[in-house]
Amino acid sequence: MNLHNGLSRVSAADKRAQLAARLRKKELLIAPGVFEMVSAKMADRLGFEALYMTGYGTVASYLGLPDAGLASYADMVNRVQQFASITTTPMICDGDTGYGGLLNVMHTVRGYENAGACVIQLEDQEFPKKCGHMLGRRVIPTSQMVEKIRVAVESRSDPNFLIIARTDARTTLGLDEALRRAEAYARAGADLLFVESPESIEEMRTICRSFDLPLVANMVEGGRTPVLTQQELVELGYSLAIFPAAAFLAGAAAFEGVYQTIKRTGSSVGGSTPLHDFEAFSQLMGFDWVQAFDERHAQSDEAPASGQAR
Repeated sequence: MNLHNGLSRVSAADKRAQLAARLRKKELLIAPGVFEMVSAKMADRLGFEALYMTGYGTVASYLGLPDAGLASYADMVNRVQQFASITTTPMICDGDTGYGGLLNVMHTVRGYENAGACVIQLEDQEFPKKCGHMLGRRVIPTSQMVEKIRVAVESRSDPNFLIIARTDARTTLGLDEALRRAEAYARAGADLLFVESPESIEEMRTICRSFDLPLVANMVEGGRTPVLTQQELVELGYSLAIFPAAAFLAGAAAFEGVYQTIKRTGSSVGGSTPLHDFEAFSQLMGFDWVQAFDERHAQSDEAPASGQAR
């Protein structure tokens, strides 16, 4: 058992092998977004096959800043390590643009792998990047992203550490260009393809008909892509559906409701926002193993005072 959080020891290599085998089946896998440690702990205990470390949510919760290229590699690899250390579920982690050129991509891939990630997502935006459902995103030349993918593939030490290649070309350059780029990234060695921000179910259907590799659907409530049911995603042919925003949007609504009640009434009494049970939350955070630790190591009241014979 892990002394700090009671988690069983599951090696990163075992988790990567498990997730890679599952994704290669190309049957739909659902990965909810986690963005800070409470959300990660809650999602981890529910039995998902993977969790998705959302860049948008992680930057917002960790730095209080927009997902606009302001978080550094050091910021994000720190979060990867912490997420991986407190969960048993395989982690899919947003690696943005690789945080620079080809040398940076090598460093990022090795760092994320060493930190415990099972999959890294890399995108073809110019630096500084923007959230994939914002306007004004610009992409680097296809040839540059192809080289990034090749470097990412050769930099990993575990072949089960998978590479998601994401293109953001749809919004500014159109779907045909996005499909051409995804095809080039597949030839460069990407394990999964992520065509960001299709704007209709028909565009999503075209994407799924165009590739043999596992495909990623990004389900962002309020974003540019229709949010579909599980069955609809299966029928289209997606292999991985991520839900990066649902939890932090729900959390923000709950925070606002609680704070408004306290501001308006001077108390939390009578508030309409559901509250998690305090005892259950304390157990989630690990106070049960803290108590067990204290009981194991508590000194007896009859222990000899300092200097007395033992």
